[in-house]
Amino acid sequence: MTRIRQVKTNFTAGEVSPELLGRGDLRAYENGAQELRNLFIFPTGGVTRRAGLSYIDTAAGDGRLIAFEFNTQQTYLLVLTDSQIDIYASGVKVSTLSSPWPASTISQVAWTQSADTLLMTHPDYAPKRLIRDSGGTFSLLDWDFFTDKNIVYQPYYKFAESTVTLTPSGTTGSITLTASADSFDPLHAGTRLRVGGKEVEITSYDSPTVVTVTTIEDLLSTDATIDWQEQAFSPVRGYPVSVAFHQDRLVIGGSRDLPNRLWFSKSGDLFNFDIGEGLDDESIEFAILSDQVNAIRGIFSGRHLQVFTSGAEWMVTGDPLTPETVQLNRQTRVGSVIDRYIPPVTVDGATLFVARNKNEIREFLYTDIEQAYQATDLALLSRHIIIDPVDQDFDATRRLLFIVREDGKFATLTVYRAEQVAAWTLHETQGNVKSVSVVGDDVYLLVERDGSYMIELFDDALTLDSALTGEVGTATATWSGLDHLEGQTVSIIADDIVQDDQAVSSGAVILSEPALKVEIGLSYTHKIKPLPPTSAGEGGFGIKLRLIEAIFRLKETQALRLDTGRGLQDIALKDFGEDEILDAPPPVISGDIAVRSLGWQKNGVDALWEIEQSIPYPFTLLSVTAEIKFND
Repeated sequence: MTRIRQVKTNFTAGEVSPELLGRGDLRAYENGAQELRNLFIFPTGGVTRRAGLSYIDTAAGDGRLIAFEFNTQQTYLLVLTDSQIDIYASGVKVSTLSSPWPASTISQVAWTQSADTLLMTHPDYAPKRLIRDSGGTFSLLDWDFFTDKNIVYQPYYKFAESTVTLTPSGTTGSITLTASADSFDPLHAGTRLRVGGKEVEITSYDSPTVVTVTTIEDLLSTDATIDWQEQAFSPVRGYPVSVAFHQDRLVIGGSRDLPNRLWFSKSGDLFNFDIGEGLDDESIEFAILSDQVNAIRGIFSGRHLQVFTSGAEWMVTGDPLTPETVQLNRQTRVGSVIDRYIPPVTVDGATLFVARNKNEIREFLYTDIEQAYQATDLALLSRHIIIDPVDQDFDATRRLLFIVREDGKFATLTVYRAEQVAAWTLHETQGNVKSVSVVGDDVYLLVERDGSYMIELFDDALTLDSALTGEVGTATATWSGLDHLEGQTVSIIADDIVQDDQAVSSGAVILSEPALKVEIGLSYTHKIKPLPPTSAGEGGFGIKLRLIEAIFRLKETQALRLDTGRGLQDIALKDFGEDEILDAPPPVISGDIAVRSLGWQKNGVDALWEIEQSIPYPFTLLSVTAEIKFND
């Protein structure tokens, strides 16, 4: 028989796919785990129980969260629900606005921000801008394209066949325009046309071929002409899909009826789309044409303008970007999600986006060697974790990418590209997570719990979800204010000691003993299940083995529930800390804890040890040293 000591120094490969159980030769096998639940991974390799969630407020319903950073000192959380926007500052609601988007359409709302203005688009609704004035008042307004002498410099396009003509009945005043083929809809009333470069406004719809218009500019003649266009965005043709700012231009990416078209405003004049004579500062527009469908799903201003479509990823170059220098080049053929808007996010110069197959998170990164972009799959070794993502955002403080899944779970990716750290973990809570947003240094979730929708904030000081804390000068047994958890069973930490769970009744709980401070909320379970060892550390399998002893190096830990083959057992940390004090919380341990084990492994894919605990105390594991006996 052979005895060896294997040291697991880190978890920087995260939770890996079950398909890797036969790949003991990979570095990811050495640094990965079968399961990592409700844990954050440090870039240095250790894992810690994830932060708890502080209850902020109950939202009006299902929806999504958006960050609005007015400046470095003033940041806001926008909560989009059914035809409503609630605005929060530091966890307090400061304003409520009506919006045009029903709950069923919110998933398609896209946005971008410049200074004190947030631009919001949806393919079926007129684009909006959210502004905050100097007095702190918020308003949701329509976009105003640049207008001069009643001429609106907005994008125009001829949706009819190129051969369809318009014949004016006159050149000025109220006239009719007659098309040579069906071209008009009742919704055209109130929209504008350009006929021979001159602008008119439709005042009434008469038939599919005839409309009555008022001339804004006198027409050149009453001859039939093929030189006519209508405004690109309207109730008839739909509205912008996505929007961004790039090189001092407003860029519109796609619309409902022109899904593959890009529009760039005049340089320095964000709502002026006058093409003019093609001078350097004038507007630019063109379509993405190739051998596949390229409906634009998102645009992102990075090193270049990055365009994410349903079938491929593109870069728009030009330094500076002008009608003469602009170039469009396809980079990769992955494609983005089409049934909802999931904003791309930037991490260390790379842009992370969700692939169209909803099973990959791609890193879109420019390489100087190839002078092109690549789209690496960050979830290649953890594909089982990325299932139907619906939202994402990046927390630069914790260095975590948050991914919300359609099933209500959420995943995090600890990512340090330069250090080659990309570690996935999966998280669960008592409810369904619907959306995530990073506002400044704060990470908010929208969570459906028991039919209600909670706005909650990650708080490193908490170990429970949907939690509230309280502190009083005189010990009390009754703690109220828990209406959002009415009827639910909650966990309680009173004066740093875990109490028995209770059901909330009339928004309150009654402790068995009065306490000065409490944390009350919903419990969650963290879990670590390592990969099975390879024989003698040589990458082989199939040899009978057993764990003799495991040494767990902990940091600032108050609870450890461990299974080394005899079922889950609570390890008495007091045996490794200071002398036990009656009715006091368990000691905080930083150091090594050795646990012995008996019994041979019965299954080659079973882990030799496993940690699983819902006790709401701090827990951090840095490394594990295992003494293993092999039977040759």
